[in-house]
Amino acid sequence: MEAFIQNIPKAELHLHIEGTFEPSLMFDIAKRNGISIPFASVQEIERAYNFDCLQDFLDIYYQGAAVLIHEKDFYDLTYSYLEKCAAQNIRHAEIMFDPQTHTERGVSFETVIDGIYKACKDAEKNLNVSSILIMSYLRHLSEDAAFRTLEQSLPFKNRIKAIGLDSSEKGNPPSKFKKVFEASTKAGFIPLAHAGEEGDADYVWEALDILKIKRIDHGNNSLQDDKLVQEIIQRDIALTVCPLSNSALQVVTDLHKHPLKKMMNLGMKVTVNSDDPAYFGGQLNKNFIEIQKALDLSKKDIYELAKNSFEYALIDSDQKEAYISELESFYKAHQ
Repeated sequence: MEAFIQNIPKAELHLHIEGTFEPSLMFDIAKRNGISIPFASVQEIERAYNFDCLQDFLDIYYQGAAVLIHEKDFYDLTYSYLEKCAAQNIRHAEIMFDPQTHTERGVSFETVIDGIYKACKDAEKNLNVSSILIMSYLRHLSEDAAFRTLEQSLPFKNRIKAIGLDSSEKGNPPSKFKKVFEASTKAGFIPLAHAGEEGDADYVWEALDILKIKRIDHGNNSLQDDKLVQEIIQRDIALTVCPLSNSALQVVTDLHKHPLKKMMNLGMKVTVNSDDPAYFGGQLNKNFIEIQKALDLSKKDIYELAKNSFEYALIDSDQKEAYISELESFYKAHQ
């Protein structure tokens, strides 16, 4: 089963590039940029990566991101992740980035996107991994701040496929960003949002009805509301579920109690993702391996999850068909 998971072609749809920051790379870039961090060694950073709630995680996440200053830093961060994709047979990645985490520190939007985008283009050529970029607004900041980010992004519109909404969910409902989502959609970006990770089912309803999102990031708490579950199925909206993240942040107390299989049985379109793999104990394949063991998923389940990852990717139909055909061939040979 582990070999099957390792080798099956798949896509990753919920991944924060700042959350791929491995302690060793953080240490190297901090040193290269002459930035002092409150850790004397890579091991100390690794120890700091133990937390049990979203806010504790976000604190260390933003601390780490503060060492990213130059285009090369963003390039190295992104290319390092895409190399891991190639090693796991992740054929396509949809990468979220948080411009405000960097522009609030005085790093220009251009520096951030140039580094990330160049790494994506090089990885497509050198590693045969395709990717698209999702620009995420930070929900703990104001809608005005999100509007400033939207303005900054417009000269680079051709490099960004979608917008998202992330960071502290509780107390920052989707409705807070109604206007900026309307403007972003008008500008041509596809709307996505984190909803139902810590927030309840009402947040998912708001994301669907007010922000008009095309995919739900997380969505665990959708299960609180049967009507909402039916609405998600009817609208054919996928959920980008992140098992090890849910476990690390105590969204679920135990992977054996994770709702992923229940969601699948209800007819919801679920995908497996790593969210912030450097912080949550595992890349995408580890998420598959751990959730497979915990819920006793079959090869058919794994195949269905992988197929959903291509089916609900923000890519054109030809690209989808090519990836799904590759997946079908693999599955037939390894059933």
